[in-house]
Amino acid sequence: MPTDADKTPTPICSREQPLGVTRLVSMAGRSLDQRFGVVWVAGEVSNLRTPSSGHLYFTLKDARAALPVVMFRSAASKLRFRLEDGLGVRCRGRLSIYEVQGRFQLTADFAEPEGVGAQQIALEKLKAKLAKEGLFDAARKKPLPRLPRRIAVV
Repeated sequence: MPTDADKTPTPICSREQPLGVTRLVSMAGRSLDQRFGVVWVAGEVSNLRTPSSGHLYFTLKDARAALPVVMFRSAASKLRFRLEDGLGVRCRGRLSIYEVQGRFQLTADFAEPEGVGAQQIALEKLKAKLAKEGLFDAARKKPLPRLPRRIAVV
């Protein structure tokens, strides 16, 4: 018995009549909204930015994927906790495409903390281990030359 996955979608454009970028991105955004509606997503906050507009921009991530998130000022002002990198959160929102950049994102209207994220805990454990080994001691640090001969970017 054939399933929906077996069906080939009906083409909405052709070589002779291609879609414009704006129209395609707009259609994709509407499809996302119709397919998923409101979703809850759990992950760890990273790359938090808080511009003067009052909006919040961050990435929700887990071990295998990352999702850009925007929370507009009206929703961000209602948060009852301080959002910060490494914090585990649950966000409610709608999937959308930021048309100007063609970027898939979650537009969140609510968030609640879940605790410190697993990746942040792993980082703190690693820092503690390296500190215990003395790798952060001031005595181990070498002074930088006044005029370096070479600079490497890693």
